[in-house]
Amino acid sequence: MDDPSPLLDAAFWITIGAIAGLLILSAFFSGSETALTAASRGKLRAQADKGSKGAERALAITDDNERLIGSVLLGNNLVNILAASLATALFTKVLGESGVALATLVMTFLVLIFSEVLPKTYAITNAEAAAARVAAPIRIVILVFSPIVTAVRALVRGILRIFGVRTDPSTNILAVREEIMGAIQLGHSEGVVEKEDRDRLLGALDLSDRAVEEIMKHRSEIEMINADSTPREILEQCLQSPHTRLPIYRGEKENVVGVIHAKDLLRAMYAHQTAGAAAGASGEGDAFVDFNVMDVAMKPYFVPETTPLDEQMRQFLRRHTHFALVVDEYGSLEGLITLEDILEEIVGEITDEFDVDADHPLRQTEGGDILIDGAMTIRDVNRAMDWALPDEEANTVAGLVIHEAQSIPAVGQIFSFHGFRFEVLAKKDNRITRLKIRRLG
Repeated sequence: MDDPSPLLDAAFWITIGAIAGLLILSAFFSGSETALTAASRGKLRAQADKGSKGAERALAITDDNERLIGSVLLGNNLVNILAASLATALFTKVLGESGVALATLVMTFLVLIFSEVLPKTYAITNAEAAAARVAAPIRIVILVFSPIVTAVRALVRGILRIFGVRTDPSTNILAVREEIMGAIQLGHSEGVVEKEDRDRLLGALDLSDRAVEEIMKHRSEIEMINADSTPREILEQCLQSPHTRLPIYRGEKENVVGVIHAKDLLRAMYAHQTAGAAAGASGEGDAFVDFNVMDVAMKPYFVPETTPLDEQMRQFLRRHTHFALVVDEYGSLEGLITLEDILEEIVGEITDEFDVDADHPLRQTEGGDILIDGAMTIRDVNRAMDWALPDEEANTVAGLVIHEAQSIPAVGQIFSFHGFRFEVLAKKDNRITRLKIRRLG
């Protein structure tokens, strides 16, 4: 008489073994996906530079994340569906129609624990090591599934295009910078990165987003030399000035004809006097009467006000100069910028023994109010005080107050916006020169 029980026949155990193997493959695909997407490309690059072939392979396959994820998901879904089908067939054979529900419960439990949570937890905690180990087999999976994944990608992009969504291959490249900035901010909020380090790192990353006009010295604050002044007057002005380089104008200040370096001027005037003495000139009269300052002046270097700061820094380094005059779209003089101005956006204020002794543009009173020079940029205030005043509509604090007030305020007027109280303390003509700020709340 035949045994009606099919529980211990060969097909039963083969099916059990196949399901177990498919669950292992599912765990491999799940863990690989998590490891390769969670691994830091910076750490993988460091390991690859030290000779790790696995890290090098991981970098290569993560260059195209869309193809990587498509291949891994395709493999993972294939093995999961096949395992669920075999389990359903097995339980149905043993228990009849009621085996379908039991197969669903059992496979959900097995897949969730052993093919999803367990491998992904390991992959997250050991992302770079796991990525390096699975890179070689995943590379083969990508090659095998490449034709199918390519077709699926084309179909998906076509469907997204119908709804007005277009995929941009450069998105990941652009996101690297945002990821770095986010990591720096997160590190600072968690106390890992010091405020000074955060400011320097973010300052360097922000250079490409900021223009020359945002940090230039306005033309009203530029000290200039009149080309028609006498040589002695020019010499005296250069000696009294805290600046090494001074623009030279003729007629109107808009008409800049050169830039003089104090050291070049001193050398030239000394050589001129020495030559006059050697020629037997008498000591009477002005020894520099026939000295022409334009003979030693440098050609002025003009830059557009919209030039990004990182590009301007490269131009300074390429041209071996530290000084440029800023003009608007009509060619009118707007201000000047130096290499030091750009570097200060990264490292903060740079001063030396020749800088003018003046009040610091930002000072805190005993009552907690902040006294600020109106010309101080919003970015510098935010960096110094760890505030978040908006700088989309204005570059300076005075400009922000004027923008919000929609008028030029009078001394003593008080405004409240963006969570701060602004009081105008001093004005010069139509410029706000001094403000008192208090944070509300």
